[in-house]
Amino acid sequence: MGKQVNKLTNKVLLKTYLLFIFTLLFVVNNQALQAQETNPQNGEKYIIGGIAVVGETSFSEQTIITYSGLRAGEEVIIPGDKISTAIKKLWNSNLFNNIEIYVNRIEGNLVYLEIRLEDLPELNEVKINGVKKNKKEKLITENSLNKGVKVTENLLTTTKNYLVNKYKKEGFYNTKVHINTIEIEDTIQTSKTVMNMVVNIDKGKKVKVKDINFSGNSIIKDSKLKKAMKNTKQKNITHILKRSKYISADFKEDLNSIVNKYKEIGYRDARILSDSLVVLDEKNVALYIDLEEGELYTFGKVSFIGNTVYSDQVLRRTLRINPGDTYNGVLLEKRIADTENPDAIDITNLYQNNGYLFSTINPVEVSAEGNIIDLEIRISEGKPVYFTDISVVGNDVTNDHVIYRELFTRPGQLYNKSNVIRTIRELSQLGFFDAAQIATNFNNPNPNEGTIDLEYVVVETGSSQIELQGGYGGGGFIGTLGLSFNNFSLRNIFNLKTYKPVPRGDGQKLALRLQASQFYQTYSFSFTEPWLGGQKPVQFSTSLSHTKQFLYDSRTGKADKDKRFNITGISVGLAKRLNVPDNFFTLSQALSYQHYNLKNYNTGLFTFGDGYSNNLAYTIGLSRNSTFNDPVFPVGGSSFNVSAKLTLPYSLFNNVDYHALKVEREELSGIVSDPSYTNQERVDANNGIAAIDQERFKWLEFYKIKFKADWYAEIVKKLVLKPSAEFGFLGAYNQDRGDIPFERFFLGGDGLGSYSLDGRETIGLRGYPNQSIQPVDDNGVPTNDGGTIYNKFSLELRYPITLKQQAKIFVLGFMEGGISFNNFKDYSPYDLKRSAGAGLRVFMPAFGLLGIDLGYGFDPVPGQTKANGWETHFIIGQQF
Repeated sequence: MGKQVNKLTNKVLLKTYLLFIFTLLFVVNNQALQAQETNPQNGEKYIIGGIAVVGETSFSEQTIITYSGLRAGEEVIIPGDKISTAIKKLWNSNLFNNIEIYVNRIEGNLVYLEIRLEDLPELNEVKINGVKKNKKEKLITENSLNKGVKVTENLLTTTKNYLVNKYKKEGFYNTKVHINTIEIEDTIQTSKTVMNMVVNIDKGKKVKVKDINFSGNSIIKDSKLKKAMKNTKQKNITHILKRSKYISADFKEDLNSIVNKYKEIGYRDARILSDSLVVLDEKNVALYIDLEEGELYTFGKVSFIGNTVYSDQVLRRTLRINPGDTYNGVLLEKRIADTENPDAIDITNLYQNNGYLFSTINPVEVSAEGNIIDLEIRISEGKPVYFTDISVVGNDVTNDHVIYRELFTRPGQLYNKSNVIRTIRELSQLGFFDAAQIATNFNNPNPNEGTIDLEYVVVETGSSQIELQGGYGGGGFIGTLGLSFNNFSLRNIFNLKTYKPVPRGDGQKLALRLQASQFYQTYSFSFTEPWLGGQKPVQFSTSLSHTKQFLYDSRTGKADKDKRFNITGISVGLAKRLNVPDNFFTLSQALSYQHYNLKNYNTGLFTFGDGYSNNLAYTIGLSRNSTFNDPVFPVGGSSFNVSAKLTLPYSLFNNVDYHALKVEREELSGIVSDPSYTNQERVDANNGIAAIDQERFKWLEFYKIKFKADWYAEIVKKLVLKPSAEFGFLGAYNQDRGDIPFERFFLGGDGLGSYSLDGRETIGLRGYPNQSIQPVDDNGVPTNDGGTIYNKFSLELRYPITLKQQAKIFVLGFMEGGISFNNFKDYSPYDLKRSAGAGLRVFMPAFGLLGIDLGYGFDPVPGQTKANGWETHFIIGQQF
């Protein structure tokens, strides 16, 4: 038979009351009456002659006596504190039930005690009804309902309350939980009581808020008050991100938001007179809120008391509240201490960013006469605080020096709140730790001495990635194998004991990548050392790559291996973190060389099918990245990058008359396009053009300017807006020499590189096919040669599903537009190809970023007349 929870509750409670009301029940049997003394006298002292244990228990007699704290030979008063304490100790062990202590017999001044008890039942199995199968194990774990745990009244009550509150938070306001315990026979140990537990969960229907009704308001309309309620929303099909479920705690928070709404416009005395909930049916409730708005107030005189570090003028400039301003209690709190923005310009940060950690700032209303609020800002500055010890815990893989070089706080340094926040950001940006779990602990605070210890807590996350993918693109199947070790240790390369699977912990990056299809093969290797020499944030990087491309044969639909285009490249770069204008800036420089070798590779873009080109270029870039904190899902800050890629102006010193070559090329082009010439004459003209172009592009001469900027702003909690803008221009020093056929911009699609790796840059524009947004010629026909100018604008709205260490998942909606041209004469930056859509991103440490976008192109691609329509894009290893 099942033992009902309510019966078990009453039984335990009754025993508890009896035990604490009557500390000892003395029973003397008939044989004890024949002893020297038959009854203990109240308050008499005795020596414990012996202790016996009686009852169904799996514990030894000596163990139970030890738990009780009593021992033979000890003096005890009957009744007295030692007996009461023994009973409490046995109860507090949470191991026993029905605990009683009796006097067995008395012999002179010796008393013989008997402890009677039984073991608490142990949990055998748990059965949960009313939830999905895949949720049951999690509920068991969350409530510690493990086999062998003691079944106490506290366990039953805690489990019930947890489940009720859990489902109420999900909108199941009418959740009911019943727990039955069933005693079963233990066939192995007859002295042990074993129980099965049956948990019946009836969540009921999810309760929605059908109506929110206000009374007493005339200053603020109902619609604006409802908008101020961030968590509790009235039923409406437009509420997608905020459902209309009722959660009591959230509703209480929204009542405060309503009051704050009034405080923001000067109604300091606004208050909620009453709030009530009316159940309409099992699915719907109505909320009634009665308000008192009060009267309008303004700020009067503001004075500062206790300030010695900063003058009144400095504090007034920080507070930015003047006499006559409409009273705003919410703004006043933020100007004193903005808890939502750690970098806010407020008085608390003014002090804490200059060492005054223990300072307190309290605004006090000293007068409200005539609805004018006079304020005193009372300041207790305390002593400047210095760090005595800085430590980091939790880094099991990453070596200490990798972390300590990123810290903006040092022992002996004056406390600075902004430096602590900046350190958290830098540790997050490393990518070695879970950004959501980086925390700070302030230890050993000593306001009198002005010292404190700071401990950073980190949780390692997988920083290495493997890329293994296959797909169809560029006219055939593409396979990719990539390995990226983002926390590599080069110094341990020969230490086999450190291979797990590779040496790790020094913050270096090693990447290997192989990509192949029937049309091309590419191999690349790169290595990055973020702190060259280990003393300053100077990043050294190098890369090697080799690519083989084969021309498409339209007759067979396969690659023609006799028509190839090989590219071999190497680059070396340095990037240094700057201190001016601020230390978010980085100056980068790189020197790169590519050798292009063509054999029988004749296309519209490359007229010299048998030849070569060399590209020796210097790139300089200036970037600033202040995004925080999680690099996968930033919620604030911005990043921008401007760069220039330059080659030597060979035409100034190589003694080649490019104007004459241009005139000759134009004449030969006229022959090629004139049908009056013989085929041989036109073939010869083509060969002449190829020879001229080989001379023009033997050493590439160009300059390339690029700019890209992203901003992040948290509109409401976790909902992030991301505007972006980017621009690129490829120019020539010598117009007679002309624009090069390499390094061009190809706009459209997912932004992933295709097999044509001739220095081109692929720019994503969702809602259109890959590389489809091409410049057009005078006849409106796409050139398919890429553009020398492009711009793109994008607007994204992001919302996270989960940001846990194992996987970070977020959804997004986007609108964007871009366009590409071949010269400034045709450039029209706002004649955009527009698109909109939605997407999903999944970041897993082992595989990097994966995603899918569904975009609709509102405009036709060049050469078409109808809107492009829907396109699906798969994203691997990049972000928009």
